Amino acid sequence: MCARLYFAICLLSLCGCQTNPGGSKQNHLADERSPYLLQHAGNPVDWYPWGDEALDKAATDDKLLVVSIGYAACHWCHVMEEESFEDTTVARVMNDNYVSIKVDREERPDIDDVYMTACQLSSQGGCGWPLNVIALPDGKPIWAGTYFPREQWLKILDHFTQLKQTDPAQLDTYARELTGELARVNAFDPAPPTDQELSTDLLDSLTVNLIGQIDLQWGGLREAPKFPMPIVHEYLLTQFYHSQDSTVLAAVTTTLDAMAAGGIYDQLAGGFSRYSTDVEWRVPHFEKMLYDNAQLLSLYAHTYQVTGRPRYAEVVRETADFLNTSLSDLDGGFYSSLNADTDGEEGKTYVWTRRQIDSVLQDKSVAKAFSRHYSVTEAGNWEGTNILYEQGGGAAGAVNFREAKQQLLRARNARTQPDVDDKVLTAWNALAISGLCAAYAALEEPAYRDRAVRTAEFLTETALQEDNRLYRNYKDGKSGINGFLDDYALLAAAFIDLYQVTFDEKWLERAAGLVDYADAHFYDTERGFYRYTSSLDAALVSENIPIYDRVIPAGNSVMARVLFQLGTLTGDPAMSERGSTMLHGVLPDLSERGLTGFANWGRLYHDLTYPTLEVAIVGERAASIREGLARRYLPHVLFLGGEAEGTLSLLKDKLVPGDTYVYVCLDRLCLRPVQSVGAALSLIEEY
Repeated sequence: MCARLYFAICLLSLCGCQTNPGGSKQNHLADERSPYLLQHAGNPVDWYPWGDEALDKAATDDKLLVVSIGYAACHWCHVMEEESFEDTTVARVMNDNYVSIKVDREERPDIDDVYMTACQLSSQGGCGWPLNVIALPDGKPIWAGTYFPREQWLKILDHFTQLKQTDPAQLDTYARELTGELARVNAFDPAPPTDQELSTDLLDSLTVNLIGQIDLQWGGLREAPKFPMPIVHEYLLTQFYHSQDSTVLAAVTTTLDAMAAGGIYDQLAGGFSRYSTDVEWRVPHFEKMLYDNAQLLSLYAHTYQVTGRPRYAEVVRETADFLNTSLSDLDGGFYSSLNADTDGEEGKTYVWTRRQIDSVLQDKSVAKAFSRHYSVTEAGNWEGTNILYEQGGGAAGAVNFREAKQQLLRARNARTQPDVDDKVLTAWNALAISGLCAAYAALEEPAYRDRAVRTAEFLTETALQEDNRLYRNYKDGKSGINGFLDDYALLAAAFIDLYQVTFDEKWLERAAGLVDYADAHFYDTERGFYRYTSSLDAALVSENIPIYDRVIPAGNSVMARVLFQLGTLTGDPAMSERGSTMLHGVLPDLSERGLTGFANWGRLYHDLTYPTLEVAIVGERAASIREGLARRYLPHVLFLGGEAEGTLSLLKDKLVPGDTYVYVCLDRLCLRPVQSVGAALSLIEEY
């Protein structure tokens, strides 16, 4: 990348800041529904939402754009708002010289992805949120960065204002170069189709490399900040199932043990914060996101199935309780997040002084033991206060403090609580459905299955249209933004998971409908992969075909597994083959870059390399037998069946009135049927 694209960061120095109170006049965000955008509706900055009105105004007035991207739970977004966007001097500079656009990255991940990539390409500093971009009127980025104190932000604004007046051609050059780099980075040319057979040798080698990146003392990927990365550990869990390599399992359990004992986990109410600022998972960034907790619900449930460790079952229950109490929409959906801040202070709701612990618990011996176990000191373990985390990273003895924890939670609930971002996002709710299905399978608690069904029906009513088009968001009775690839892929995957625990074929039908719509409006026929945005939506400055698994797996890796599983369940080999073709398309990238960015593709590699069994259960006891089998971790099994024969071709002629039979099948060829969980498991374990 041309060095001159780094110029802005290099010439600006950090300065002190001061804040003046902003006015109360509403800007163009007043009619938005996003809590994040509404937080900025009273700023003196004349914010616009992303759309034609703002872009047309910039073109008509010949002004540069400021595109500022964040989310409601973001601590530094709030800091920059207080320091800069509520300041009348800053607002005057922005209003006079720029058209300013506010974007909720959770509602518009497409915009966020384009400009975050631009930041990573053009900045010598770090990139994060808030993400602040200077762009041409058509949206082509010139420069991007993250949080800046007031004085530094003013210098950035003044610099580009002067450049616009004195050398606008230079800005065009910067934008052209950066947009060209965006196109290069986002370009994806899949490997050509091949008949080459997949080998487990590649996965074994890549797994060794992945284990080398794991912190084997505290878990997670090495170095802080540490993000949970559930999909990486889901891959490792599946790899352990097939390899029985204890080192692989230890990489998972070390991570899960340390997180459950750390400050990243809410020791009183359950639920995980977004990430830890230290290697030991003790000091969190306090925002709690639905997508993290939904995926960690699945991961802890699956690891409980493998290990039987009671602590994992406890975390599953507590995390599900957190979702159902703190993020639950009364109509059936789940909210997006809890803020990191309370009354402008990060973590204020969650931290304790030793005196507060003593006051609530009263029994001095209990208070002393609790404080010792949860690392509470007079001086404090974080900024003069205490984050609760277990000494030594172990959970031993925590059950002794159940009553103490309940007392402290009641006291904490009486405090001012962090704000809730109460928009409902389709993709994240889909992850919650899958997490609840996993919790139900592991713990056999029907309430989890019922909540998953309720959420799926809610999304069917609010997000899914008759033509199978999806909306991304829902709030205050309205949906408004067209869905993106991850909305379609993750909801289709959730519907398949729901079928696995209910045997209700409507979920497979709805999954198939979503695939049909994605094929019609997202599928790139030349590449054989899916674009992130629908062909019906306005194009951004760079097209994206997402293949990299991040904290949330890539829409294409999820869709590839959906195609494989749905094709297997419905007897459509052409559909399953499409999933296989997509995997072959990313194999060079997977081989070169490793599993940290391709972990979900690695799970599909498992699906296609090891035998994937179809286990059909037909008869009056289908549900109870399915529950008995599903409590085991069986990543290579797809269940189908019901009390009746149903419409799936594999179930044809398998119903015997008055009896229940289990058919273990491979490529639709079935072994002799059996009638018990134990007998079925014996057949499954032969593969």
